[in-house]
Amino acid sequence: MEAFLISAGTIAVAEVGDRTQLLSLVLVAKYRRPLPIIAGILCATLANHGIAGVIGVWFGNLLTPKILDIVVGAGMIAMSLWTLKPDELNADGATLSAAGAFLATLTSFFLAEIGDKTQIATVALAAAYSSLFAVIAGTTLGMLAANAPVVFLGKAFADRLPIRSIHYAASGLFLLLGIGFLWRAFARQASLS
Repeated sequence: MEAFLISAGTIAVAEVGDRTQLLSLVLVAKYRRPLPIIAGILCATLANHGIAGVIGVWFGNLLTPKILDIVVGAGMIAMSLWTLKPDELNADGATLSAAGAFLATLTSFFLAEIGDKTQIATVALAAAYSSLFAVIAGTTLGMLAANAPVVFLGKAFADRLPIRSIHYAASGLFLLLGIGFLWRAFARQASLS
């Protein structure tokens, strides 16, 4: 349950103000069909985070628990700094196919998430927790929690969010998680001594 809750909360907060929210606005403005867009976000996130989770499990199996906690902790602290840099939607992200709202969302979300902080966080979370299903379910729920309101309520809702404050809160959350993993690494060593 911890893996699910940490994964969902981390991604939901980190995703606010992310380029995928901007992409959600572009998609809803173009297609005005929220349900296929939400379905596309769900499928793209499951695929993207599923791949990231498998990579994280593989990576986690290569390392000792102490080294893994140090790597994940350092990664979370790096994510904390990355979160402070706001995302922008570039021209490539705004290019949509004519195949419909679902296919355009599926394709654009999957591509937008490659190398994104939420995908990297999913790798780290899957490496840190033993339940791959809980991590992927949590990160997917976090992605939907952050993007569904944008799709359903559109630009009016997004314009009212204190994006800068949310970026600071997300950065703080990643920092606390990083410190927690580092502490666990060194507490583990102290208990073995």
